[in-house]
Amino acid sequence: MQSKQKQKRARSERRRKRVRKNVLGTSERPRLCVYKSSRQIYAQLVNDRSSRTITGVSSLTPAVKTQIKPEDSKSVVSKKVGIYLATKAKELGITSVVFDRNRYPYHGRVKSLAEGAREGGMGF
Repeated sequence: MQSKQKQKRARSERRRKRVRKNVLGTSERPRLCVYKSSRQIYAQLVNDRSSRTITGVSSLTPAVKTQIKPEDSKSVVSKKVGIYLATKAKELGITSVVFDRNRYPYHGRVKSLAEGAREGGMGF
């Protein structure tokens, strides 16, 4: 019998694969991939055809870190990351993306990041 932790990890991996099989990023419309840890949130724009990361932003990026106040919640920080990612993508000429929520439900911090990216002018 597997331990609870191994079962949880296996379910998470199945969810991730299920989401990824329907999402493919191209140079015209890259994949916006989200990863979150317990304290930070990360977002990358990926071209899957050439297997390259176009750009990435996290809550540790210096430009974002200066905007974060100590009393900000994780959702507010996620929204700021999304807005900054959208402005960075706009500089690169990217206006629309394919959203890859990874294995996370579209809720909370993931939803805030997506809303921030949309607010910054990105379409998906």
